[in-house]
Amino acid sequence: MEDDAGRPAATVVIVRDRPDGPPDILMMERASTMAFAAGALVFPGGGVDAHDHALAARIDHGLEQDEAAARIAAIRETIEESGLGVGLIGGLNGDLNGELAGAVDGPTVLSLRQGLLAGTMLGDLLDSHGLTLALDQLTPFARWHPAPFEKAIRVYDTRFYIARAPDAQEAVADATENVHLFWRSATATLARCDAGDGRIIFPTRRNLERLALAGSHAEMIAHAAAHPVEKVRPWVEDRDGEQHLCIPDHLGYPVTSEPFWQVRRG
Repeated sequence: MEDDAGRPAATVVIVRDRPDGPPDILMMERASTMAFAAGALVFPGGGVDAHDHALAARIDHGLEQDEAAARIAAIRETIEESGLGVGLIGGLNGDLNGELAGAVDGPTVLSLRQGLLAGTMLGDLLDSHGLTLALDQLTPFARWHPAPFEKAIRVYDTRFYIARAPDAQEAVADATENVHLFWRSATATLARCDAGDGRIIFPTRRNLERLALAGSHAEMIAHAAAHPVEKVRPWVEDRDGEQHLCIPDHLGYPVTSEPFWQVRRG
């Protein structure tokens, strides 16, 4: 197990509004060969690395360094794992007489993905494609950091963000870390797992329950703004003679405990 500090990580809840029901959220099924959360349904994301910090140090963002690096990691990992380019803005386009292009199309994101998978740094790819980062398109939602007693295979200090699904882009699993992806409402994903068709670990379940309270991307953003983003460090507590894994009750989560015997962990 890693030390108590945990490895910094970031993940993105990508939301796609629907006119006839609750919004869809992008979920990915982890490959069974992965060391962490093998076979589980997760949001796209991964670890923050030194290159994310280096890029954060050279761009104008108005955020604390660690926060900016985490958002950059979330953008980079989402491109790699799903082929979606959240938090990207097109640069100057000569065909538009110097006007900002704005939206980034699917082929451009595919080129970024291929470059990242080949080992090219995100900053270099952004420069070569005339793109900039819009870190404000990622809204902080939560932060989870398992306590030492949980004895997880890997301990991550993970920041969760919410982002709207980009237009004119198609999500495709990378077929390495993740073998399948789908769009479904938070409630429908929970029901699917409860029926035995999928597995979610404790933090993912609690976050899906919270996301299910909102009926649109805008409502999710409002809900996130109404609650502080503090480290969630679950603890074990005896309730009516049974051990429960518990979380704080002031962070917006509708369910704040679960019998320890049924908790799924990474």
